[in-house]
Amino acid sequence: MEKRRAAVERKTKETDIRLTLDLDGSGKARIDTGIGFFDHMLDGFARHGLFDLELACAGDLEVDCHHTVEDVGIVLGSAVREALGEKKAIKRYGSMILPMDEALVLCAVDLSGRPYLCFDVEYTAERIGGLDTEMIREFFYAVSYSAGMNLHLKKLSGINNHHIAEACFKAFAKALDEAAMPEPRIEGVWSTKGVL
Repeated sequence: MEKRRAAVERKTKETDIRLTLDLDGSGKARIDTGIGFFDHMLDGFARHGLFDLELACAGDLEVDCHHTVEDVGIVLGSAVREALGEKKAIKRYGSMILPMDEALVLCAVDLSGRPYLCFDVEYTAERIGGLDTEMIREFFYAVSYSAGMNLHLKKLSGINNHHIAEACFKAFAKALDEAAMPEPRIEGVWSTKGVL
Protein backbone atom coordinates (compact mmCIF):
# COMPACT_ATOMS: atom_id res chain seq x y z
CA MET A 1 0.00 0.00 0.00
CA GLU A 2 1.24 3.46 -0.84
CA LYS A 3 2.24 5.83 1.94
CA ARG A 4 -0.77 7.80 3.06
CA ARG A 5 0.88 11.01 4.12
CA ALA A 6 0.37 14.66 3.37
CA ALA A 7 2.11 17.94 4.09
CA VAL A 8 0.04 21.10 3.76
CA GLU A 9 0.99 24.73 4.30
CA ARG A 10 -1.36 27.70 4.31
CA LYS A 11 -0.40 31.30 4.88
CA THR A 12 -2.84 34.20 5.03
CA LYS A 13 -2.86 37.59 6.71
CA GLU A 14 -4.49 35.87 9.70
CA THR A 15 -2.65 32.55 10.07
CA ASP A 16 0.54 30.76 9.05
CA ILE A 17 0.10 26.98 9.27
CA ARG A 18 2.37 24.01 8.56
CA LEU A 19 0.91 20.53 9.01
CA THR A 20 2.04 16.98 8.26
CA LEU A 21 -0.26 13.98 8.63
CA ASP A 22 0.38 10.23 8.39
CA LEU A 23 -2.84 8.22 8.40
CA ASP A 24 -0.88 5.03 9.13
CA GLY A 25 1.06 6.34 12.10
CA SER A 26 1.18 5.37 15.75
CA GLY A 27 -0.45 8.40 17.38
CA LYS A 28 2.60 10.63 17.70
CA ALA A 29 1.73 14.31 17.91
CA ARG A 30 3.61 17.58 18.07
CA ILE A 31 1.12 20.43 18.09
CA ASP A 32 1.35 24.16 18.73
CA THR A 33 -1.58 26.39 17.83
CA GLY A 34 -1.15 28.84 20.69
CA ILE A 35 -4.46 27.61 22.19
CA GLY A 36 -3.70 25.10 24.92
CA PHE A 37 -7.09 23.39 25.04
CA PHE A 38 -7.24 23.12 21.23
CA ASP A 39 -3.76 21.54 21.26
CA HIS A 40 -5.04 19.06 23.86
CA MET A 41 -8.01 18.14 21.65
CA LEU A 42 -5.84 17.70 18.56
CA ASP A 43 -3.39 15.58 20.54
CA GLY A 44 -6.28 13.32 21.56
CA PHE A 45 -7.40 13.17 17.92
CA ALA A 46 -3.94 12.02 16.80
CA ARG A 47 -3.43 9.51 19.61
CA HIS A 48 -6.82 7.85 19.39
CA GLY A 49 -6.88 7.77 15.60
CA LEU A 50 -3.30 6.46 15.51
CA PHE A 51 -2.41 9.33 13.19
CA ASP A 52 1.00 10.98 13.29
CA LEU A 53 0.36 14.71 13.31
CA GLU A 54 2.73 17.65 13.36
CA LEU A 55 1.14 21.08 13.41
CA ALA A 56 2.49 24.57 13.90
CA CYS A 57 0.16 27.53 13.63
CA ALA A 58 0.90 31.19 14.21
CA GLY A 59 -2.44 32.98 14.26
CA ASP A 60 -3.87 36.37 15.17
CA LEU A 61 -4.89 35.28 18.67
CA GLU A 62 -4.80 38.91 19.77
CA VAL A 63 -8.08 39.19 17.81
CA ASP A 64 -9.61 35.92 19.02
CA CYS A 65 -9.30 32.19 18.34
CA HIS A 66 -11.63 32.12 15.30
CA HIS A 67 -9.12 32.34 12.46
CA THR A 68 -6.69 29.89 14.05
CA VAL A 69 -9.29 27.19 14.75
CA GLU A 70 -11.09 27.51 11.41
CA ASP A 71 -7.89 27.59 9.36
CA VAL A 72 -6.43 24.59 11.19
CA GLY A 73 -9.65 22.77 10.26
CA ILE A 74 -9.20 23.76 6.61
CA VAL A 75 -5.60 22.56 6.58
CA LEU A 76 -6.31 19.30 8.43
CA GLY A 77 -9.21 18.49 6.09
CA SER A 78 -7.00 19.22 3.08
CA ALA A 79 -4.32 16.91 4.47
CA VAL A 80 -6.84 14.10 5.02
CA ARG A 81 -8.08 14.48 1.43
CA GLU A 82 -4.53 14.51 0.04
CA ALA A 83 -3.35 11.55 2.15
CA LEU A 84 -6.33 9.43 1.04
CA GLY A 85 -5.55 10.02 -2.63
CA GLU A 86 -8.06 8.23 -4.87
CA LYS A 87 -9.52 6.39 -1.82
CA LYS A 88 -9.00 3.00 -3.42
CA ALA A 89 -9.77 -0.05 -1.28
CA ILE A 90 -10.77 1.79 1.90
CA LYS A 91 -13.77 1.03 4.09
CA ARG A 92 -15.19 4.52 3.38
CA TYR A 93 -17.57 4.48 6.38
CA GLY A 94 -16.68 4.68 10.05
CA SER A 95 -18.55 5.27 13.26
CA MET A 96 -17.97 5.41 17.00
CA ILE A 97 -20.03 5.95 20.11
CA LEU A 98 -17.43 7.16 22.58
CA PRO A 99 -17.82 7.58 26.35
CA MET A 100 -15.84 10.16 28.26
CA ASP A 101 -16.92 9.84 31.87
CA GLU A 102 -20.56 11.06 31.90
CA ALA A 103 -20.38 12.30 28.29
CA LEU A 104 -21.36 10.09 25.37
CA VAL A 105 -20.85 11.23 21.78
CA LEU A 106 -21.72 9.57 18.49
CA CYS A 107 -19.65 10.23 15.38
CA ALA A 108 -20.21 8.85 11.87
CA VAL A 109 -18.03 9.51 8.82
CA ASP A 110 -18.50 8.83 5.12
CA LEU A 111 -15.48 9.62 2.94
CA SER A 112 -17.83 10.12 0.02
CA GLY A 113 -16.25 13.21 -1.52
CA ARG A 114 -19.48 15.07 -0.74
CA PRO A 115 -18.99 17.49 2.17
CA TYR A 116 -21.67 17.78 4.80
CA LEU A 117 -21.68 18.44 8.53
CA CYS A 118 -24.47 17.60 10.95
CA PHE A 119 -23.40 18.88 14.39
CA ASP A 120 -25.83 18.27 17.23
CA VAL A 121 -23.66 19.16 20.24
CA GLU A 122 -24.46 21.89 22.75
CA TYR A 123 -22.19 23.46 25.33
CA THR A 124 -23.17 25.34 28.48
CA ALA A 125 -19.90 27.29 28.74
CA GLU A 126 -18.73 29.95 26.29
CA ARG A 127 -15.07 28.92 26.62
CA ILE A 128 -12.96 25.96 27.64
CA GLY A 129 -9.50 27.28 28.40
CA GLY A 130 -8.60 29.53 25.47
CA LEU A 131 -11.06 27.89 23.06
CA ASP A 132 -14.48 29.39 22.35
CA THR A 133 -16.90 26.46 22.40
CA GLU A 134 -18.77 27.81 19.36
CA MET A 135 -15.53 27.29 17.40
CA ILE A 136 -15.68 23.51 17.86
CA ARG A 137 -18.48 23.34 15.31
CA GLU A 138 -16.56 25.67 12.98
CA PHE A 139 -13.50 23.41 13.22
CA PHE A 140 -15.45 20.30 12.24
CA TYR A 141 -17.26 22.20 9.49
CA ALA A 142 -13.92 23.27 8.01
CA VAL A 143 -12.50 19.73 8.24
CA SER A 144 -15.56 18.14 6.63
CA TYR A 145 -15.70 20.56 3.73
CA SER A 146 -11.97 20.60 3.03
CA ALA A 147 -11.75 16.80 3.22
CA GLY A 148 -14.95 16.22 1.27
CA MET A 149 -16.48 14.03 3.97
CA ASN A 150 -19.93 13.57 5.38
CA LEU A 151 -19.52 14.04 9.13
CA HIS A 152 -22.12 13.64 11.87
CA LEU A 153 -21.47 14.43 15.53
CA LYS A 154 -24.19 14.06 18.14
CA LYS A 155 -24.04 14.41 21.91
CA LEU A 156 -26.07 11.60 23.45
CA SER A 157 -25.40 12.66 27.04
CA GLY A 158 -23.02 14.80 29.09
CA ILE A 159 -22.84 17.83 31.34
CA ASN A 160 -19.10 18.58 31.61
CA ASN A 161 -18.02 20.76 28.68
CA HIS A 162 -14.43 19.50 28.71
CA HIS A 163 -15.60 15.88 28.57
CA ILE A 164 -18.10 16.61 25.78
CA ALA A 165 -15.47 18.34 23.64
CA GLU A 166 -12.90 15.61 24.24
CA ALA A 167 -15.44 12.92 23.37
CA CYS A 168 -16.14 14.73 20.07
CA PHE A 169 -12.50 14.83 19.01
CA LYS A 170 -11.77 11.25 20.08
CA ALA A 171 -14.94 9.85 18.50
CA PHE A 172 -14.06 11.66 15.28
CA ALA A 173 -10.56 10.16 15.39
CA LYS A 174 -11.88 6.62 15.83
CA ALA A 175 -14.55 6.99 13.12
CA LEU A 176 -12.08 8.51 10.64
CA ASP A 177 -9.52 5.79 11.37
CA GLU A 178 -12.13 3.12 10.63
CA ALA A 179 -13.32 4.83 7.44
CA ALA A 180 -9.75 5.22 6.15
CA MET A 181 -8.77 1.60 6.90
CA PRO A 182 -7.80 -0.59 3.97
CA GLU A 183 -10.42 -3.11 2.88
CA PRO A 184 -8.64 -5.87 0.94
CA ARG A 185 -11.89 -7.30 -0.47
CA ILE A 186 -12.54 -4.10 -2.41
CA GLU A 187 -10.91 -3.28 -5.73
CA GLY A 188 -11.02 0.36 -6.70
CA VAL A 189 -13.36 2.59 -4.72
CA TRP A 190 -16.44 1.49 -2.75
CA SER A 191 -19.09 3.25 -4.76
CA THR A 192 -21.68 2.35 -7.39
CA LYS A 193 -20.48 5.46 -9.24
CA GLY A 194 -16.94 4.08 -9.50
CA VAL A 195 -15.46 7.24 -8.03
CA LEU A 196 -15.45 9.02 -4.67
